[in-house]
Amino acid sequence: MPSIYTSYDRNVRLTWVYLTSFLVIVIGVGYVFATALRSPGILPFAVLFAVLMSFGSYWWSDTIVLSMSDARQIDFEDDKELFRIVENLSITAGLPMPRIYVIDDTAMNAFATGRDPEHGVICFTTGLLARLEKPEIEGVAAHELSHIGNRDTLISTVVVVLVGFIALLADWFRNSLWFGRNRDDNNGGGQLQFIFFILAIVLSILAPIAASLIQLAISRKREFVADASGALLTRYPEGLASALRKISADTEPLEAANRATAHLYIANPFKDGKGAKLFMTHPPVEERIAALIGTDNQQLTTDNK
Repeated sequence: MPSIYTSYDRNVRLTWVYLTSFLVIVIGVGYVFATALRSPGILPFAVLFAVLMSFGSYWWSDTIVLSMSDARQIDFEDDKELFRIVENLSITAGLPMPRIYVIDDTAMNAFATGRDPEHGVICFTTGLLARLEKPEIEGVAAHELSHIGNRDTLISTVVVVLVGFIALLADWFRNSLWFGRNRDDNNGGGQLQFIFFILAIVLSILAPIAASLIQLAISRKREFVADASGALLTRYPEGLASALRKISADTEPLEAANRATAHLYIANPFKDGKGAKLFMTHPPVEERIAALIGTDNQQLTTDNK
């Protein structure tokens, strides 16, 4: 079973791989769009903006995510028991005490963010804190603390920004077609120009979809690792399993969530998880609980009815 330390180095390497791959993709897509529209200035602009977005997503991703989520920071006097829970788990994990934020919402959910353990943040909804028992809150806190220790928070927040930029680039290209930019140039350029034009249209449609699917796949995989790491921290897998049961049974969507941040939460904040697994932000809760306590999915389904 993975520990809170096993994914740390791997995720740091993956972060650089994602950033490098993103720059390569942006250069490639920018080149195709620039060629198709006969606008050479597009490429250096796209590369410069991509570099700035990468830099910004690394240094200020936590601030951006917390602002988007309407979260507010609390201190020890606001919730002494919660602070003691998180502090004890942090000591056990050998991690700095993260800042604690809350979202004033009766929906049950939580997420973690921060580029490294020294800048870690765990955010809970007030609904979760009010309706879960102490062992369940410990399980959720350990899960989110594992995300921080594993550097999942860095990967997930960086990917949010990078995927968003690819979508913006594709939208810009399609809008330029609608507004007739360079339409008069379509009569020239020959067969190669036509090929680039068709390729650009295909990329403007497929690139955002592919990027989003990669984002969702990363999100689903990291949830299993954080579940396992969190269970090791508390030495009580049933606490997290029970919390997941209650959170999944809660039908209230989280108002502060949006599609860009949905994968950060411990469970799907929209409560619309039905459908193809490929397009889900989180693994099915039955699979997560089965991995935690070794119970077969059929029995879990029966118990939840």
